[in-house]
Amino acid sequence: MTLLTKKIDKQSLLYRMGFLTRRWRQMLDSAFQSLGLTDAAWRPLLHLHHLGDGIKQKDLAASLGIEGPSLTRILDQLIAKGFIERVEDASDRRAKLLTLSPQGRAMVTEITGKVSALEHDLLSAFDDTEIEQMSYFVERLEKRLQETRSRLKG
Repeated sequence: MTLLTKKIDKQSLLYRMGFLTRRWRQMLDSAFQSLGLTDAAWRPLLHLHHLGDGIKQKDLAASLGIEGPSLTRILDQLIAKGFIERVEDASDRRAKLLTLSPQGRAMVTEITGKVSALEHDLLSAFDDTEIEQMSYFVERLEKRLQETRSRLKG
C-alpha cells in the first residue's frame, strides 16, 4: 500500500501537515542560503513585507510567533545589514516603527521570486480544482483552529 492509497486517520493527517510544513521551511532555508539569509533573517523580512511598513516590533513578533527579545536580536542584525530601518512613531515618540529599506525591498523581491519558482515546481502537479479544494480545506482548518483556541482560552 503506497502513501497515496493508505487510509489516513485524522491524527495522522495533522501530524503529516506539520511535517510537510517543516520540510517546506527546510527547502526555503536551503534556497535562501545562496542569498546569505537564515531562517531567522528571511522570515521577518517576508512578514514585514506582507504586514506593510510602519508596524511596531511587537506586532511583527506576534506575526512571527516569537518573543520580543528574540526578535530584537534578529532585527539588530537585519538593521546592520541594511535591510530594515527603525523610524520614530509620530504618535508615540518612545515607540519605533519598522520599515523595509530599499535594500530590504530588493531582498524581498529575490526571496519572493525564489518562493514563486518553488511553489510553481511543487504545485504544478495539481490542477486548479485540486488547488481550490486544498485552499478551501486549509482555510476551514485555520478557522476551526482559531475557534478551538478561542474556546480553550475563555
